[in-house]
Amino acid sequence: GATHDLTAAREHGIIDALAEVGLKAYADKAYQGAARNVRVPFKGRRLKRWQRRHNTTHAKIRCVGEQAMATLKGWRLLRKLRCSTNHITAIVKAVLALHLAAASG
Repeated sequence: GATHDLTAAREHGIIDALAEVGLKAYADKAYQGAARNVRVPFKGRRLKRWQRRHNTTHAKIRCVGEQAMATLKGWRLLRKLRCSTNHITAIVKAVLALHLAAASG
């Protein structure tokens, strides 16, 4: 939408909630400066070797979540469900577990 991702995350308390429970999040470059526990890749063209390695590792971690979300969007699962949110959470967890099992197998 019209609101920047980082602004929306802050307004909805996501950044604070992650920091409160000490959970690390891997985000894209748009989240630069969000918080210490929000990991972002380094920007720029002339990066040092360790920074390029960091970005590669970061991308490998994020791609699993990105692919899983693409699977959910492709199946249009969340648009068609008409049940309790408790059931939706369980269904999404099952789909993501199946996606991870297929990706690692």
